[in-house]
Amino acid sequence: MKYRHMGKTGLRVSEISLGAWLTYGSSVESENAEQIIKAAIEKGVNFIDIADAYAKGEAEKVVGKAIKEFRRSDLVISSKLYWPMSDDINDRGLSRKHIMESIERSLKRIGTDYLDMYFCHRFDPDTAIEETVRAMSDLVQQGKVLYWGTSVWEAEKIERAVAESKRWLAYQPRIEQPRYNMLDRHIEERIMPTCAEHGIGLVVWSPLAQGILTGKYNNGNPAGSRAATTQWLDKHLTQENVDKVKKLTKLAKAAGIKMGQLALAWVLRREEITSAIIGATRQEQLEENVMACEVELSDDMLTAIDEILGEPPVTKFQF
Repeated sequence: MKYRHMGKTGLRVSEISLGAWLTYGSSVESENAEQIIKAAIEKGVNFIDIADAYAKGEAEKVVGKAIKEFRRSDLVISSKLYWPMSDDINDRGLSRKHIMESIERSLKRIGTDYLDMYFCHRFDPDTAIEETVRAMSDLVQQGKVLYWGTSVWEAEKIERAVAESKRWLAYQPRIEQPRYNMLDRHIEERIMPTCAEHGIGLVVWSPLAQGILTGKYNNGNPAGSRAATTQWLDKHLTQENVDKVKKLTKLAKAAGIKMGQLALAWVLRREEITSAIIGATRQEQLEENVMACEVELSDDMLTAIDEILGEPPVTKFQF
């Protein structure tokens, strides 16, 4: 495993990290999830990404149980808040009340005294950025959070958060978690330069486009796959994208690597990226993807990839 600094901080994070979205605490049995988490840590993965909204807190519990046998200081654990967790009108958003109450519940579910990273899971248009920034900064002051960050925020919102932090002499956001992969390059236009300017690291989710970039959909939707059982991929599983992945798969095969490894190595080609967050439902997937940090793409390979992908779209990611 290789490690990178998180932006301009001193924290080092594994290039490949493990996420719990749509899997742990829900679609993947807890015992299997725990084994995958433990296997990831043993292979050098030190960053595990969770959110309170993942399976309504169950993912935090699964991760908390899995990491008990490891030394806490060896791990980088994150969680997030924003999405509604109950019918309570205040149990959502980025108000000071919700932030202060949510951190306590997340810490209890995970079974830890602190989080290495705590993300604002989306931008909250109903709460002043000043309120959110000062509340998150207070959590750092209290030692309950080491670094706070944003997730799926537009560049101008990140700029405003940095400005408010400086205005109030508060701890600044140090990490952004956007979606980024070969088929969705929207962050390259503004978000990536903005984060680089302010020393903010990027830990990206869906680096394999929820499985599309593994090549598993090259010949249709396999039974039991995410595309066959949910609507998450409807916007992205287009014939144009499948055709691109088929061509990329041929490149990967010629290079003697898996398609997923090619896609992850392509993400990690950018020095602005701190880590690529993968999901894994089987240990074989984990082992295959972890090897991506050993893949180095030649200039000729990168040129060939660019020719297949074409110009990156400048449209904003919608979710």
